[in-house]
Amino acid sequence: MGTGTTGHGPNSLWHARDGHDTTGRLLRAATGSGARLIAEAATLVQGWAVLADPIAGAVYSAPAAAAADGVHAAAAPHDHPYSVQLPAAGAVLVLAPAPTTPAEHTGHVAATTAALLEVRGQRAAELRGEQMRLHTTLLRLLLARHADAVVDALGGGAYTHVTVYRLTGEDTPAAHQVLWRAVRPTLAPHADACTLLGRLDGELVVAEVHRGSDDGRILRLVSRLCERHGLLAGMAGPLPLAEMSTAYCDAAAARHSATPAHRIVPADAIGAPRLAPLLPAAPYARWAAAVLRPLDPAQQHLLLVWLRTGSKPSAAEALGLSAGTVRARIREAARLLDADLEDATVRAHLLLALRAPAPADAAADSAADSDSGSGSGSGSGSGEAALRNAGEARLEALPAGILDTGAVRAWAGGLVDGLEPRLRIALTCWLRHHARTAPAATELHVHRTTLTTWLHQCADHLAQNLADATVRAEIHLALRITRCGPDAPADLPRRGGRTYRRA
Repeated sequence: MGTGTTGHGPNSLWHARDGHDTTGRLLRAATGSGARLIAEAATLVQGWAVLADPIAGAVYSAPAAAAADGVHAAAAPHDHPYSVQLPAAGAVLVLAPAPTTPAEHTGHVAATTAALLEVRGQRAAELRGEQMRLHTTLLRLLLARHADAVVDALGGGAYTHVTVYRLTGEDTPAAHQVLWRAVRPTLAPHADACTLLGRLDGELVVAEVHRGSDDGRILRLVSRLCERHGLLAGMAGPLPLAEMSTAYCDAAAARHSATPAHRIVPADAIGAPRLAPLLPAAPYARWAAAVLRPLDPAQQHLLLVWLRTGSKPSAAEALGLSAGTVRARIREAARLLDADLEDATVRAHLLLALRAPAPADAAADSAADSDSGSGSGSGSGSGEAALRNAGEARLEALPAGILDTGAVRAWAGGLVDGLEPRLRIALTCWLRHHARTAPAATELHVHRTTLTTWLHQCADHLAQNLADATVRAEIHLALRITRCGPDAPADLPRRGGRTYRRA
């Protein structure tokens, strides 16, 4: 009968069942830590105890092996009728007593433990406001490029990299509190990673500062948080700590591609990643370097964020600039590039250029391209001849033959083949108008509702998210590659009636 007790002799269990002694033991444990309190509760009921959080899982568990059972019991209490569950400090306290433990004693232990957990939670909440303000200040310092000062504030933990998440949704304030409890952030020095949480301009920003390796724990927590609270999130990194502002912008750009079906999107999953690897490396990289030569890195990054988000207001939000400033900088970039950035094909080519590998990275592939007997090899030779003079490289046209390879044609055909003529023409027109339904419907001489219905059919057939600006750029290029005719609105099949009549 003494199993699970410590230091009280063989009859100590019966003595512990006295309400006063039980409360005293739990109070003494609570002054130490939450883990000690849970361990003492498990001892008093001669079973196991778990504090389960819906996002973080098991916060405390005694013994550790009971964590999975505790989380499952909290999620499905009807499957564990032998256990006792009580809400406590935003989580669920689960006690599984031994069969010989009286029910009154278990109830007293559960109620007292839950009350003490609430007291500890209230005390933590009193300190949480100040801690959250400190976290927000550290995030702003990182964005202002004061990485060294932040590392010093974190105890000089030799942190080198950061992974950034930006979350939005109606339930952001509650999600902030839940994630704070789940992460239990600490600024302890010499830890392998430190998580900073803050709300900036209505968004929930999470920055995991680490030493180059990301164990995925924060990603799992953010993913569960997004599902539970209906949030959309973008993720960027790991990037060097000095590039926090770049990661911050990239995370916002990625968030614009998030949907209820895919609530968290990494930045490296967008930006025409499927077509770019299929292009002949050497001519592609040299063309991109030549056309982008007039732009500095800051201008290139602004254009990349603009093309990823799909609009100037969205880019301004992601970059933390005014919409007027973004418009002015895009006009200046268009002047430097000597290109019409309002043209859908030019934008698609610019996105490819911005995602191209550096010429040095592509040099190793040059010999393989020249030795190949496929269409890719011939495209490489033509591209190199066209780029002997850097002034010949323009955004309006890719190097000769670069899209005329078996791999690229197969990719384009696999993406858009099978579209009915009316859907193909409507989609081509809509993309040419930068995904604006009203002007596209006017040019097609159909009702906006009809065009919207057709676009939904296109999305279903292509199995693509047409709300993603970079997906639209890929589809635009695929339609041009596979085009057999003009795909003009005048060729749209008509069925008569008011909706489909010609002008």
